[in-house]
Amino acid sequence: MGVFHAYDIRGVYGKDLLPEDIYKMGFFLPTVLNTKRIAVGQDCRESSPEAFQFLVRGLCDAGAHVSDLGLATTPMVYYATARHHFDGSVQITASHNGAEYNGLKVSGRGAMPVGYDNGLNVLEEFVLHKKPVKAEKKGLVTPLDLKEEYFTFLSSYVPQLKGLRAGIDVSNGMAGLFVKRLLGTDNVFYINQELDGRFPNHAPNPLVPENIKQLQELVRNKQCDVGVIFDGDADRVMFTDENGAFISPDMIIALLGHHFLDGKPARVLQDIRSSKAVGEYLSPMGAQMHTWRVGRAFAAPRLKEIDGLYGGELAGHYYFRDFFYSDSGLLAALLVLDVLVKLGKPISEIIRSIRKYENSGELNFRIAHKQEAMDALKTHFTAQEIPTAFFDFDGYRIEFPQWWFNVRPSNTEPYLRFIAEATDGELLQKKLGEMQSILKPYCKLQ
Repeated sequence: MGVFHAYDIRGVYGKDLLPEDIYKMGFFLPTVLNTKRIAVGQDCRESSPEAFQFLVRGLCDAGAHVSDLGLATTPMVYYATARHHFDGSVQITASHNGAEYNGLKVSGRGAMPVGYDNGLNVLEEFVLHKKPVKAEKKGLVTPLDLKEEYFTFLSSYVPQLKGLRAGIDVSNGMAGLFVKRLLGTDNVFYINQELDGRFPNHAPNPLVPENIKQLQELVRNKQCDVGVIFDGDADRVMFTDENGAFISPDMIIALLGHHFLDGKPARVLQDIRSSKAVGEYLSPMGAQMHTWRVGRAFAAPRLKEIDGLYGGELAGHYYFRDFFYSDSGLLAALLVLDVLVKLGKPISEIIRSIRKYENSGELNFRIAHKQEAMDALKTHFTAQEIPTAFFDFDGYRIEFPQWWFNVRPSNTEPYLRFIAEATDGELLQKKLGEMQSILKPYCKLQ
């Protein structure tokens, strides 16, 4: 089935992802998760109530009892799973995808993610090849409203803004449940704050430049010190500086060191695409950097495995040991604002002190033979000079004295993704030109 991905289940609702399929997913989930007690939340998409009905009907027909969390951010579902000791949970959401999409994010005990490698693969097999046989005793659905409890948890991280001016784009998504209550309206300016699963103002994906234009205008018009934008289910957050310039999310990993690190040794997680500047900035603060695969399905368990203090990804996910090793856009935003207040410097100045290299950003190539293309890049560049570091657990990251690149197959889209970084722009452009020549026979630049 095309809706099962490395991190979650997702597709165009009613086309790729059918209600009857969601029913079967619900029916077989208790077996996959080995539990009869499951928490379920949902985002504000127009298809979410129907998806909820079919999912819950399947869960109950399998004999599982459902705790209905109602409208929720995805991190709130993680909180409910871990704090209230569920062995399984589901958030109905398509995250940053457009309004026509929906999906399921599945978690297990301790809010640890259930991805394709550790459960969704089995669920897919069951959905495709097994027939539901209803349990003798049907499960029950019980409301479990944890919004106030979760709000209280987040409230403990709210900084005293002390005149800091912030522009916030809620993207008509689930962060709207909490963010205005948390930060108030004193020098904080909001746009697209109403929950609206049609996403009428822009798609809820902050990584697309078109989607942050409204925030950039808000920051400039209101003379804000920082811009903040959430994705649809509020597990991701991204930032602009006081001039409206987009800040690469890996730079925020470094900035967060001012909250978490005090010179004592502590493990910090970054994904394989992160700038070398992150580790160089954090190491003097005591950070022991660990590099790992892209995606929550890999990052959260890895942070727990190494007992890391926190971590982050280029996609705007930030993970915290004190949040069950899970990611939360709202929590990350509160911590970043707190750092800005304490440092008392423009965020552009802080980012300039972190960033040391020229970076290509992530480039996407539609490609048929991904492994062959990756191997061609590896062969070409390692023949030119000896690598100083080599990682092969998520595509390839190959480092050289003055530059590095990562090439990896997307886990959610039909693309090969490439990113490179160099000590100067001329070298970066030279390597990008070589890369495009090598990949041209394999793919078409998107």
